[in-house]
Amino acid sequence: MDFIVVLAALVFLMLAAYRGYSVILFAPLAAMGAVLLSHPAEVPPMFTGLFMDRMVGFVKNFFPIFVLGAVFGKVIEQSGFSKSIVASVINFLGNRRAMLSIVLVGALLTYGGVSLFVVVFSVYPFAAELFRQGGIPKRLMPATIALGAFTFTMDSLPGTPQIQNIIPTTFFKTSVYAGPWLGTIGGVFILVCGVVYLERRRLQALRFGEGYGEGHSNEPTGVGDAILVHPGIALIPLVVVGVMNRIFTNAIPAFYGESVSFLAGGVGDVAPIVQQTKSVTAIWAIEGALLMGIATVFALAWKTLVPRFSEGSKTAIAGALLATMNTASEYGFGAVVAALPGFLLVTEVLKAVPNVLINEAVTVTALAGLTGSASAGLGIALAAMAEHFCIAAKGAGIPLEVLHRIASMASGGMDTLPHNGAVITLLAVTGLTHREAYRDIFVITCIKTATVFLVIGLFYATGIV
Repeated sequence: MDFIVVLAALVFLMLAAYRGYSVILFAPLAAMGAVLLSHPAEVPPMFTGLFMDRMVGFVKNFFPIFVLGAVFGKVIEQSGFSKSIVASVINFLGNRRAMLSIVLVGALLTYGGVSLFVVVFSVYPFAAELFRQGGIPKRLMPATIALGAFTFTMDSLPGTPQIQNIIPTTFFKTSVYAGPWLGTIGGVFILVCGVVYLERRRLQALRFGEGYGEGHSNEPTGVGDAILVHPGIALIPLVVVGVMNRIFTNAIPAFYGESVSFLAGGVGDVAPIVQQTKSVTAIWAIEGALLMGIATVFALAWKTLVPRFSEGSKTAIAGALLATMNTASEYGFGAVVAALPGFLLVTEVLKAVPNVLINEAVTVTALAGLTGSASAGLGIALAAMAEHFCIAAKGAGIPLEVLHRIASMASGGMDTLPHNGAVITLLAVTGLTHREAYRDIFVITCIKTATVFLVIGLFYATGIV
């Protein structure tokens, strides 16, 4: 019964998201409905003490990133830089390779350390221009962006600075470069299969005479027929964000040390506020990098931007607010689900899978799917079962680096179900619905999930790490 309650809450939320209902409303309804069926008396304290606590905690940490990412994407669009880059890409690769271009741009930003959510905001103006000029249906755009940002550069390629590749290091005492061959081969497989699938979908649409479409919402406005700047100049803000993110990531801990404290003032004796630097370094780094990127765009296109920025910034912030609250609601839902008895039952059942690598892959991707979050599912799975995995792997002669890579890759599998925060953000930013665009996102998800088991088979067949 406990398991059915968890499953019912998950299915209810997925159906609500797929039908276009607000996740901000239905995530707490689904979570509290599950609590009501499990422990009715705990509904108020669970809502206030867990759901709202995690939801507000997410907003506290990530709202500035969402806002800055949205503003950065908007000024890139309004300055005409997106059109310049798109024009150069079309000249170099041709209209038919527009999808590959967007995948590679998203992959470059993600592997450079830019947050997945920021990549969505930043890439969208480029994607809209490329798809419009190439006559590609807009409904294929979310899957294209997802392939570049949510798959192989998020957790497959060794060295990626995304959180899904960092979490396993704390449990297995490995580095972010663990399993280099397995991760690289898996990443290339995902890229090739994903691009082939998307190109097939593009050709199908072309045969039926389907173009970009009309009447879409949240369309970038562009700069009309203005003279385009050189693409090398247009790329400077993107390079600034990537480079400064790396610089700030190294400089912040060196400057502040392990923690920083300050007095907030007030009446009477006030205890100092202590901030642990390690927990916010990545957040501070990307915030600083985005500010530098926005400032760079203004420095390079001041006259073009100033007349448009007032209205453009309002649109960007409105989109950022919606995306933040959607994702935060999902975060609260995942926290509540993870606290239910049925969730503990799921973890116990998953421990019964005999092969350690398959056990790990199934456990991580299942919990990521249940919580709607790759990082949450990965963290919960390893906190509960990392010791079990290590003992089993040692007995089977499997290096911990392999455990790391499989866990990281599996986290980005079934986490992208309809209720996933990143998927909802992606659809909100592109102005599309689950009904219009989720089918292709799900296929990319299936490719990503299947690749994990392909990599496991490759390890057992060859022994490469």
